[in-house]
Amino acid sequence: MIQIALQKELTAANGVMHLDIDIHIQQGTLTTLYGNSGAGKTSILRMIAGLLQPDEGQIIINKKTWFDTKKGICLTPQQRKIGLVFQDYALFPNMTVKENLLYALEKGQDREIISQLMQIIELKDLQHQKPNKLSGGQKQRIALARALVRKPEILMLDEPLSALDIKMRAKLQDYILKVHQQFNLTTLLISHDIAEVIKMSDTVLNIKHGKIIQQGKPIDVFTTKQVSGKFQFSGEIVEIKKEDIIYIVTVLIGSNFVKVVAEETEVQTMKIGDKVIVASKAFNPLLQKIK
Repeated sequence: MIQIALQKELTAANGVMHLDIDIHIQQGTLTTLYGNSGAGKTSILRMIAGLLQPDEGQIIINKKTWFDTKKGICLTPQQRKIGLVFQDYALFPNMTVKENLLYALEKGQDREIISQLMQIIELKDLQHQKPNKLSGGQKQRIALARALVRKPEILMLDEPLSALDIKMRAKLQDYILKVHQQFNLTTLLISHDIAEVIKMSDTVLNIKHGKIIQQGKPIDVFTTKQVSGKFQFSGEIVEIKKEDIIYIVTVLIGSNFVKVVAEETEVQTMKIGDKVIVASKAFNPLLQKIK
């Protein structure tokens, strides 16, 4: 179990913001911090990592106290077993892929973890390349692998895929889920992409002005009613076209287009650009608008 209670006065675009959160996270789950820019999401990760000190609070990771203002405990970032991945890859340009991973090893740590990660994240063919020869997706895979070298108790991902195209983004989502499950990680993800949040998360925390305003399963947080069905996909409406007495709604799901038949009452509240859930019920596709 992870217990995080943090209070911090932050300077935001609209003035002073008082961040105040209190959350409990089950070990082995993937939790997403969702909200507008400036809501305090990155500051929360930085405080957990020890890169930003809270004004007050407590961080307890698997019964070990990392931070506690009342007890005067504040572990350094080096003492906290974390893995961090940001939008920018921060790789050493003068080192090969393998050398970048080896550099992350702790003193005396078994180097076998490097081989395991290169196998799982498919880096063996790239191990002797330097970062300037690689694509954005390849660099992000290396950054992910490097964050896992020390077997972190928490993997923290700050919008790591936002700069990638749809196809590469979907592929890296699969890589992250694969290593999350295989290494039994507790993962905190920051994302603005609702489809990504729904696909990847066990729990989502909707944060506004430094406070958690909603939390729960992504489907419950982002939709106005319970959606059930044998399959569920999230996507974006790209076209609404009337044909006789029905409407054909075209939804972009990943890099694929799906056409769904809808009635006038269903499309009255929908427009191009809306995020929706496409689900099945008794073999009939259903649309549910995401908040």
